[in-house]
Amino acid sequence: MKHKEQWIWLSKDKYPNNQETIYCAFADKGNGNFTVAEFTKKYEFSQKVISAELRFSGDTAFQLYCNDSVVATGPACVGGDFIGNETRRENFYAFETTIKPDSDVLEIFARVKMMPVQICEYSKGRGGFMLSGILTFADGTKKHIFTDDSWLVRQNKAFNSCDSYDGRILPDKYVNAECIENIWNTITAPIPVRIENEIYCDNGKFAVSPYEARKVIITFNKIWAGFIQVEVKAKGEVFVSLSCRELEEEPSRKESLIFNNNDEYRSFYMSSAGSIVVEVKNESDFNAEIDVSFVSTHYPVSNEATTVTSDDELNLVLETCKHTLKICRQTHHLDSPKHCEPMACTGDYYIETLMTLFSFGDMRLAEFDLLRTAVMLERENGRMFHTTYSLIWVKMLYDVYMATGNIELLKKCEKALQLLLKRFKTYIGANGLIETPPDYMFVDWIYIDDISMHHPPKALGQTCLNMFYFGALDTAEKIFRELSLNEFSVDCATQKENLRKAININLFDAQKGVYFMGLNTPTEESLIGEWMPQNTDKRYYMKHANILAAYFGVCDEATSRTLIRKILSDEIEGDCQPYFLHYLLEAVCNLGLREEYTVQICERWKKPVKECSKGLVEGFVAPEPTYSFDHSHAWGGTPLYSLPKALLGLEILSPGMKEISLSPSLLGLEYANVELLTPHGKVICQMKKNEEPVITNPKKVVVKLR
Repeated sequence: MKHKEQWIWLSKDKYPNNQETIYCAFADKGNGNFTVAEFTKKYEFSQKVISAELRFSGDTAFQLYCNDSVVATGPACVGGDFIGNETRRENFYAFETTIKPDSDVLEIFARVKMMPVQICEYSKGRGGFMLSGILTFADGTKKHIFTDDSWLVRQNKAFNSCDSYDGRILPDKYVNAECIENIWNTITAPIPVRIENEIYCDNGKFAVSPYEARKVIITFNKIWAGFIQVEVKAKGEVFVSLSCRELEEEPSRKESLIFNNNDEYRSFYMSSAGSIVVEVKNESDFNAEIDVSFVSTHYPVSNEATTVTSDDELNLVLETCKHTLKICRQTHHLDSPKHCEPMACTGDYYIETLMTLFSFGDMRLAEFDLLRTAVMLERENGRMFHTTYSLIWVKMLYDVYMATGNIELLKKCEKALQLLLKRFKTYIGANGLIETPPDYMFVDWIYIDDISMHHPPKALGQTCLNMFYFGALDTAEKIFRELSLNEFSVDCATQKENLRKAININLFDAQKGVYFMGLNTPTEESLIGEWMPQNTDKRYYMKHANILAAYFGVCDEATSRTLIRKILSDEIEGDCQPYFLHYLLEAVCNLGLREEYTVQICERWKKPVKECSKGLVEGFVAPEPTYSFDHSHAWGGTPLYSLPKALLGLEILSPGMKEISLSPSLLGLEYANVELLTPHGKVICQMKKNEEPVITNPKKVVVKLR
């Protein structure tokens, strides 16, 4: 039996103003038509349903229940970028999951929000909901169910905005839903639905006397990603204001709720919560009971790996990185649940993907991110908002392939890769360097001479962009070779060597023995804009360009090692945020300097983690005096990958990790136990000082010791 995809919504005649919405949250929200529709259908059978294979989706967001139990929230994120949002996205996704009702009654309820609110949300431009199910009964027979005009629907007008709820406004009466055109044509998301857990605190449940005003701060042991949930038992009006905070910062938004008698509320807005500030005013003549909790959501964890060392402070760093990664794994990798940025932040997701090897192991989310990014690249003819991030996508693609062995992933992304490389070829100037890109972002979340390295001028961004392009060409050469596209592989190799020559001629200061950050030649006026400032006259010698030169191997190994030593002895200026230290740790490992420098570099995480281990801080150095870092940012969690990788001396020799090379080293520690998750099982390496390492591995993984 095949699933039938029939979409339904509120009647056009009854709800003419609740049909269409904006494509994304970047649009004018005044025209968004924020609407919450509630669908229900009750099925009664003569025997028990032992299994229900469900397929479902909704525009823009939904909460799905069966027999009063949560089935899923969704849909899977479409993807999207900071550009190209004036038209609707072509792709949309449905989830599939199987539940075990063990009941002769199926009562399905879905609450669906129309209108993108957070910047990772995308819409097809109108409201809709779809569900299809294949039911298996106790006697083995099957039945197909699906949404149609026999389902009931109502608008719940109490939800009047993303942060406002007025329970005094009763929901409309249920009427029959209307079948609508299927403009979504969903693809099944190749990931499981998120899991969720309700997190309670002792002081989250409290009574409020008549006309009493009360403030309660509910504090959690960790920072969690998810949704506010409130239940009120009252006889009259109760006003509740809730603000999620990570630590003790001033909340950036509030959810203002009005309850009238017994009622409950669950938010559609994903928040990052280390605590919830609750302010209540009971405007009734009776006591009211308030129960506030937080619904934590994340990608399911089916397997887990842990690295433990003799250094307790390092262990705390690893634990904090791991927890932060966990809450950033949703229906796509997030930069943080506080920001909820779209698929554009590839630099974040690449590092998070590598961290997964030593934590959760399931790479399907990373594969899905790569595919959705490929859709974006094809849509925009190889263009992404962040130029460096589009190049990091190439490296992420190859590294995920080497981890999983999924050759189909490379095949599906080949067109996007071709378009990306074709576009970058047009940016090359007469000097052989990238000279005319639309921007030089993103380098690092830091300021130099009051200039943002998010979107720097040429003198601060050109060398880094060229280095990332060199790395992309080097990686694309390998990808095309895997795909047996030898002509393209050879072409990438040729371009790479030409670029290497141009970088070393134009961007290396032989007298100082270091690379500078970019040329001081003027930027064409036609390119100047919000994200491309005019160039500066100053020449900058900073760590970033030299880290990338060593990481990508633009110079020979001896020069690379010299650069690393200069960087780590502060002979080269500048500072780096945790994100950029990933490339430094990779360079150190690649160049055989891991025993000398890995732990030293990882030491830098100890102080911020000691200050806050509830979640990982976004950066080391505030880029602006007024900027407040979040503490749920996994992009800086590279120690979770870089430290165990260095302890193992890991090299993946064949796709799917069927063959790996190890050269274990304690890096100066007393002992370490490292677990690596492969598609074939867990590799474990136990090390103690003055003892031979003990390695256990699955039969399908060949381990070569160096």
